[in-house]
Amino acid sequence: MAISEETEQFQGLASAIQKAKDLNDQVLFSHIKKIQCTNPLSFYQAGRERYAGERFFWEDPAKEITITGLGNVKKLKAAANAERYREVEKSWIKLQETAVKTGVTDVEATGPLLFGGFSFDYESNSTILWNHFGDNLFYIPAFMLSIVGKQAYLTTNLLCSPDDSEKLFRDMINEREAFLSEGLDGVPCGPNSLVKQREVQSAEWKRTVTEAVEEIKTTDLDKIVLARELRLTFEHSIDSGKVLEQLIAEQPLSYIFSLEAGGDCFVGATPERLIKKQGDAVFSTCLAGSMGRGKDQREDVSLGNELLHDQKNLQEHQYVVSMISNAFDAVCEKVVIPDGPELMKNRHIQHLYTPVRGVAKEGVTILQFVENLHPTPAMGGLPKGKAVVRIREMEGLERGFYAGPLGWMDTYGNGEFAVGIRSALIQDNEASLFAGCGVVEDSTASAEFRETGIKFNPMLSALGGNLNE
Repeated sequence: MAISEETEQFQGLASAIQKAKDLNDQVLFSHIKKIQCTNPLSFYQAGRERYAGERFFWEDPAKEITITGLGNVKKLKAAANAERYREVEKSWIKLQETAVKTGVTDVEATGPLLFGGFSFDYESNSTILWNHFGDNLFYIPAFMLSIVGKQAYLTTNLLCSPDDSEKLFRDMINEREAFLSEGLDGVPCGPNSLVKQREVQSAEWKRTVTEAVEEIKTTDLDKIVLARELRLTFEHSIDSGKVLEQLIAEQPLSYIFSLEAGGDCFVGATPERLIKKQGDAVFSTCLAGSMGRGKDQREDVSLGNELLHDQKNLQEHQYVVSMISNAFDAVCEKVVIPDGPELMKNRHIQHLYTPVRGVAKEGVTILQFVENLHPTPAMGGLPKGKAVVRIREMEGLERGFYAGPLGWMDTYGNGEFAVGIRSALIQDNEASLFAGCGVVEDSTASAEFRETGIKFNPMLSALGGNLNE
């Protein structure tokens, strides 16, 4: 005789509480069920007041997986050092070992899931702009909506302690029903009203690019990626739900993401996958070399052809292909890479693009790929170690999570991380936008300044700022 969903949840939670008592430690409980929901952004907005500062959103370019998280039952943070990837993974594995799951199981991107990211550089001091995020931040949401294919799943997570009782079950149900009853229809977002748009140290940045070119000509530094910041101020607090709504509409070929911490929100539409893992199948993207879009089809085709044959951009792209190929070779049984790049065209910019596929060796996790791949030459430079050190010394910018790995991993060995570019850090009524460029021997400060200006456009458009030509 089949038991009711409520009974199954109750029995599962009781089992988790008993396990917590036996182990004298916290135990994660998760219940997963199918629901009807066609608008994940409405789920995100339903938690705007109740879970402010504890929300995330993720949608891949193929719209195969969309994930929205509300609340925070467990935060995982590691020390800011080279062990940060392994420390996060160790904590995640420990939680999984004793976790209790009920309801629907074995569906990718459902059940207990960890979402978050790492800063670009753990040795960089990011205590002012990024103080809510720190060097790394991951958490398990209290409630999570996953849309996998066409089916929506609601995951409810609880962290059970040895002294918990059956009251925890009733509190969980009441909290879940409270926000679900607020309705998941529509996205009540208003427009953002821009007051001021300000370049941050643009003259100093151009001088730094010129200095970097001279250093590349006279040392073993082959490439360095330098980023800059654009600061926007608005009349009222910026609604990240409205920004996400605009990004979804305007950047359909990008990863759309947001991650809240405290009162701040890191949000963006990045075209760059770092790593995707489904079972033992792994996928990455070589994305380097860029140019603006044309005003009409003829100009756009001309610019695309120019990009495909531009030696500076092709050299930048090949750096990334070689590095990702070597990183995959170290942890894969098989690697497949096309002979040459193609074009990826987004609304405001087009890139040289080469997909990479592989079969992971047994036991290799997604965070091992993240550690091997980050930062790619498209985000840091070459040689990797020296480029990161020189960025730290030259750039004069708090990158924080900008250009760092951000994504999710489930308990079935699946996950996906993108690179946090085409992004902004929202702080109440202000936003810092970030954009970078690859500086090589024949770079010029004026050309790189224009390129970074174009790269600001996706976020400028979503926020309501003034686009760069």
